[in-house]
Amino acid sequence: MTAQAAGKRTFSQRMLDGIEKVGNKVPHPVMIFLGLIGVIIVLSAVFAALNVSVTYEVTEPAPVVAEETYPGGTQEPSVTVDPEKLYHPDVETHTETTEVKSLLTADGIRFIFTSAVTNFTNFGVVGVILVAMVGVGLAEQAGLIGALIRKLVAVAPKWSLTFIIVLVGVLSSIASDAGYLVLIPLGAVAFMSVGRHPLAGLAAAFAAVGGTFMVNVMITPTDGIITEITNEAIALADPTKTISLTSNLYFAIGSSLFLAVLITIVTEKIIEPRLGTFTGAVGRGATEIPDADPPEAEVTPQAQARGLRLALYGFLAVLALLVLLSAPSGGILRNPETGSLIEDSPLMDSLIFIIMLIFLVSGVCYGVGAGTLKGSAAAMAAITKTFAGLGGLIFMLLVIAQFIAYFNYTNMATIAAVKMADGLESANIGPLWLLIGFILVTFVLDVIIPGVIPKWAIFAPIFVPLFLRLGVAPQTVLAAYRIGDSPVNVVTPLMVYLPFIVLLAQKYKKEAGVGTVVSLMIPYTLIIAVVWTLFFVGWYLVGIPLGPGAPVELP
Repeated sequence: MTAQAAGKRTFSQRMLDGIEKVGNKVPHPVMIFLGLIGVIIVLSAVFAALNVSVTYEVTEPAPVVAEETYPGGTQEPSVTVDPEKLYHPDVETHTETTEVKSLLTADGIRFIFTSAVTNFTNFGVVGVILVAMVGVGLAEQAGLIGALIRKLVAVAPKWSLTFIIVLVGVLSSIASDAGYLVLIPLGAVAFMSVGRHPLAGLAAAFAAVGGTFMVNVMITPTDGIITEITNEAIALADPTKTISLTSNLYFAIGSSLFLAVLITIVTEKIIEPRLGTFTGAVGRGATEIPDADPPEAEVTPQAQARGLRLALYGFLAVLALLVLLSAPSGGILRNPETGSLIEDSPLMDSLIFIIMLIFLVSGVCYGVGAGTLKGSAAAMAAITKTFAGLGGLIFMLLVIAQFIAYFNYTNMATIAAVKMADGLESANIGPLWLLIGFILVTFVLDVIIPGVIPKWAIFAPIFVPLFLRLGVAPQTVLAAYRIGDSPVNVVTPLMVYLPFIVLLAQKYKKEAGVGTVVSLMIPYTLIIAVVWTLFFVGWYLVGIPLGPGAPVELP
């Protein structure tokens, strides 16, 4: 804690300091998740013995038949899926009865012993991090990241830096998980480069990327899936009605801009005053992602300018390749059936690879031009150094993958979701209060079911017909779901990128832990949840359409 930050402390600052201290005194996250695995095993046995179960309707994509192949003689199969079924899944509604499954039965023990490898290999975040960090890590080691940040700071007015980072973070959901891997580290570096606390930049970017994940000014890949689930749920009550992919577009655009301003205010009025002035040095722990090589500071302005010029050429070359593959009407990266560049297109599905390629090519070009990468051996050393810094994170994700798999196996999260939804459905309150209650239930359940689609698959068949009977349009229910689903992402322990964020925080505060990150993000979670809900209530009462031809109430 800096001297400035330790001066006059408000009650809320002292409370967050206490949360940080308590949070950082708990065992290492690996030990926490090992303990949670033990708790899940015991609870699953108890609830199974009590025959705990629920019966409910669920709307979800139909199972897709996949073919297993064994390329190159490997012992682990590679799964091949028909693209038509993947891009245009059949959505169906059916009744399910879910019981708690014990991990202490013969089947449960067999699952524990046989699933460890597949739990980890099927944990998508692992592949995303490894692929993205090939390019991002090389660009960082070559000095490109630092050079770009200095350019951004030089051209952007000081007062606008926070808003620019936050707005880009809000919009990053169009690129799926890329914002977590690229923008959050850049936010910390950008703040530090202008003498502001890097943890404030990290927190602002994390809040923007994770806390607003369900809204954007553009249609995202997730929108297509939740829209189809909503339409299937609508058919349960009125087969003649449907909603379109743009049914929440106006609300999403308005929310994106509103939340960008809100997160900027929270960062500058609450988070930065608590942190104070950054006076520490960047840490170098065994599990940290390495910083740019020290020689970067010795790069002359002329060499940096030459490196940035070559990096621009490299970026334009990759961009030209993407245009060549996407712009023609029959472009390879377009949807092969509809020709769309956005909806279910290979272009959108390959965004992580594209980002890796952009950073890799631009990083190499910068390194050659600036003289920070001398030969292919230097480039390989930069990538190796980055991967070495990810060792602790990979082990942590191995343990987290097991916990999530065991938790899903027991069905306890599904049962909790259905029980809470049934309780809210039976409440005798008006439509607006029911919508607020729905937001609250989604908010609470996001702690244990962070996924957007699994919760909506359970909630849509319950709440969409219910609100239709009350005269509330399905697009309004979907907008309310977006609000409840996002803010908790930045504090739930099941957020798969939380370990990554903790390791980033340790670069600037050696003793940082889960408590540090959670205490930084709690103000964002609470303020976004409350103020965004009020924004929604005002939108609903005024009656502004949520999208083209999508009123808040039924005509």
